[in-house]
Amino acid sequence: MKKFVFTLLACAVSFAASAADVSKGETLAKKYNCASCHGADYNKPIDPTYPKLAGQHADYLAHALRAYKRGNAANGRSNPIMAGQVQPLSNKDMEDISAYLASLPSQFVVSK
Repeated sequence: MKKFVFTLLACAVSFAASAADVSKGETLAKKYNCASCHGADYNKPIDPTYPKLAGQHADYLAHALRAYKRGNAANGRSNPIMAGQVQPLSNKDMEDISAYLASLPSQFVVSK
């Protein structure tokens, strides 16, 4: 039983250490000026082909950012603007930005 409790505690500590930081994500989104293309509230992009980011699932956003960083490699995404934006970001930075964007109010339509 002690071994189980220790394992459970270790997993909880590990999860807490890797949890995304919404506040840091907000700072990073401002630093990298995501709003310049995706809109001040991340709901009104400057071009209709750019995605709305606010309220999107964090895991999807993090996956997309990693794909832009991979570029033309397997499972990558090719976009010169986004490729340049994500290059300096660490995986943790991408998780933090994604958590921040996911925490914002969304204008997504989920049913009609």
